[in-house]
Amino acid sequence: MTVSATLAASETIAARRAAGEEVLALAFGEAGIPVHPLLGQRLARAAGQTSYGPVAGIRPAREAAAGYWTRRGLTTGSEQVLLGPGSKPLLFAVLHAVGGEAIVPSPAWVSYAAQAELMGRTPIRVPVPAGEGGVPEAEALDAAVRGARAEGREPRIVVATLPDNPTGRIASEGSVKALCEAARELDLVIVADEIYRDLVFEDGPFPSPAAWAPERTVTTTALSKNYALGGWRIGAARFPGSPLGESLRETVRGTASEVWSSTPMPMQHAAAYAWSDPVELVDRLVSSRRLHGAVTRGAAEVFAEAGCEVDPPQGGFYVWPDFEPLRGRLEERWSVRTGAELARVLLDEFGVGVLPGSAFGAEESSLRLRVAVPGVYGSSDSERLAALVSTDPLEMPWIADALGALGSKLAALTATR
Repeated sequence: MTVSATLAASETIAARRAAGEEVLALAFGEAGIPVHPLLGQRLARAAGQTSYGPVAGIRPAREAAAGYWTRRGLTTGSEQVLLGPGSKPLLFAVLHAVGGEAIVPSPAWVSYAAQAELMGRTPIRVPVPAGEGGVPEAEALDAAVRGARAEGREPRIVVATLPDNPTGRIASEGSVKALCEAARELDLVIVADEIYRDLVFEDGPFPSPAAWAPERTVTTTALSKNYALGGWRIGAARFPGSPLGESLRETVRGTASEVWSSTPMPMQHAAAYAWSDPVELVDRLVSSRRLHGAVTRGAAEVFAEAGCEVDPPQGGFYVWPDFEPLRGRLEERWSVRTGAELARVLLDEFGVGVLPGSAFGAEESSLRLRVAVPGVYGSSDSERLAALVSTDPLEMPWIADALGALGSKLAALTATR
């Protein structure tokens, strides 16, 4: 098992910058905005909470998380909630609790397949519907599961991400409903990673699998994306209010007791405040969506102008450009035949750090890249805060300069000799 591609890229870029190189960092999925002062105050106020807490989490934090989901249309009791040090270990514990093999979308966030492999299981990759992201296509899912079972394998759980990392897209209601129907027919547990839920750019109904398959859907979230608190490591899982959900939650609680004991207490107190949706933090979410949406769409336009195929991002802070229309030019000038080779050329020749699509399950020959835009929000908290509160973040000089530089580098990359 190697270091996660996203974390490895972050470390590589940091090392290059430490060596004095200029790098446009577009590889690591960190939200890139300053911590809200009220959250910092809550954390500091709870710094003296140094004892172990309940394995599932303290009641105020679980009640707040239950309220968070209830206000978003998923009626939830605190007894359905379990906290963990980030959603990542919670996802791992759920995969372990369900057992069998996991079906993951193709493409998908790097850790889903890696976590299955850590448990000695080969992930089953199923493509997403055209133009969408994060949800396996239902007919392909059915065929893959039935085929795997005919071979003696035991697929038991399917992963969905809404909105999606790496594509920045969100699955349609029809695709999510079809997934839920297939999961019920095939007796699969659904784990819905909704860590980017609060960062959907346009208002409208949210297609949460728990709305259509409530008896078999485990939903996870965290504060690392909506409030940019990745380093605080606090997440929550919502289990179904069914016998299956009760059994899974108790198994995950047992795993938690042996792996992380309890979620850090100061973070739980801060999370209890965040998940209660106070008006000050709701305002921060509005600003965050505006910033992420403006810059992500602006970056997508830069790639489109360079000749890439790219679907408009709908949530999160990622762009998923395809350089396939430029393959001949890239192969002739740079001997590029794969996404990994393209990412290396961008970093070594142009100082642009991105990740190849193959890190997320795309074919090795694919010229897809995963681009994370928060690296251009600013080089200091003051710049990032100014971008956050701006009504037009693209007018911030450093953001405009960064996107302009990206466009120039892409033009040089794709120019004929």
